[in-house]
Amino acid sequence: MDKMPYNKITEEILAAIKSIVGDEAVITQHSNLEKYSHDETEDLHYYPEVVAKPKSVEEVAALMKLCNENMVPVTPRGAGTGLSGGALPVMGGLLIAMERFNKILAIDEQNLQATVEPGVITEEFMDQVAAKGLLYPVDPASKGSCFIGGNVSHGSGGPRVVKYGTIREYVLNLEIVLPSGDIMWTGANTLKYASGYNLTQLMIGSEGTLGIITKIVVKLIPRPTLDALLLASFDSNESACAAVSAIFRAGIIPSALEFMERRGVEWVIENDGIAFDLKEGVEAFLLIEVDGTNQDVIFDDCEKINIVLENFGCKEVLFADTAAQKEELWRMRRTMAVSVKSNSIYKEEDTVVPRANLPQLIKGIKETGLKYGFESVCYGHAGDGNLHVNIIKGQMSDDDWNNKLKDGIREIFELTVSLGGTLSGEHGIGLVQKEFMPIKYTEAHFALWRGIKQVFDKNGILNPYKIF
Repeated sequence: MDKMPYNKITEEILAAIKSIVGDEAVITQHSNLEKYSHDETEDLHYYPEVVAKPKSVEEVAALMKLCNENMVPVTPRGAGTGLSGGALPVMGGLLIAMERFNKILAIDEQNLQATVEPGVITEEFMDQVAAKGLLYPVDPASKGSCFIGGNVSHGSGGPRVVKYGTIREYVLNLEIVLPSGDIMWTGANTLKYASGYNLTQLMIGSEGTLGIITKIVVKLIPRPTLDALLLASFDSNESACAAVSAIFRAGIIPSALEFMERRGVEWVIENDGIAFDLKEGVEAFLLIEVDGTNQDVIFDDCEKINIVLENFGCKEVLFADTAAQKEELWRMRRTMAVSVKSNSIYKEEDTVVPRANLPQLIKGIKETGLKYGFESVCYGHAGDGNLHVNIIKGQMSDDDWNNKLKDGIREIFELTVSLGGTLSGEHGIGLVQKEFMPIKYTEAHFALWRGIKQVFDKNGILNPYKIF
């Protein structure tokens, strides 16, 4: 996109914003804007001029129409848990915070559907449907704080995507507000959809660049009643990663299959007080969950998994005996990102490859680190081939960190693409990854994306300078 001639928010525009949402739902004081100047992406801060907190689709529509007519840039924001800078108001302007859109509007047990607003916390929604014997399986690590709207906007996933599918398979329909202020539904509340271009799928992963989501209709499934959890240890990252594909080739589809390397576990033990016997010689772990409704079938799957693990040099398999032990093992995995962040300045990349290529990916990441002088801590959804790469500043000089490191990240992405993968599995591109997009995508891709953006947002006011 060419640089757009955006305007500042004048006193007149501010008065109009206040008239739409009310004075109490508008923030202008600089100290109170700080919360909205960052998300969980590195240490980046961009302050909006004004924050508005609408509570209805009509208010969102009025705000968008006002800003579109006055060429004021708009950044939509959910819970601020993103890792790609998608919610950063890089051009200032108005930030629309969706935190008041926090209602579960309906849980339709007859049709196995639910309608929710985008500001609903993911885990709270999961708990409410679970109480009805149903499952919404999209559960990112930040599920206790992230919003469903942000999950949809970024194509977020989580551990159980490996068995139950990505968020794309659960979003049936969306109510959205276009930059023009028009309100529309993108599709239908049906399991099949073959009626023109699928605008629902286009909106998923669009990172708030095409429209603002105000209602979400999701599919639910019956909740499995039983599960088993295994923690397998290995003497190398490569052997752990090699076992992943073999488990699926043996005919098993785990409900979760997570990879963790030793350094990440060490930091979790140090920072979170988790009691865990980390033995010498163990360099990597696979956390494997199998679920269902028949205990015999689950145990049979666990035995088959054990045989596969033995073939790949597994040193030990810990079987979680109690609900408390399961919770502790999952806590170790879910708090890893926070532990890494608390230990050092870091950058997180979100690589994904076909799962059989994970050993080559992690080997190449470590070799790149040696070449450029950085450490890395890797973990992620190995069952999907999705590896989160936390690059640690450690002893790197500021000059190398700010200048040389980008070449190393580029090499990691080049390796990822050469292995059949892409730049992000679930965190999105946002602000910080967009410079690497040409590694994977051609000018023809960019021309189509720019064309789509132009159709939805002819003035380019909505979440500008994200993705491309």
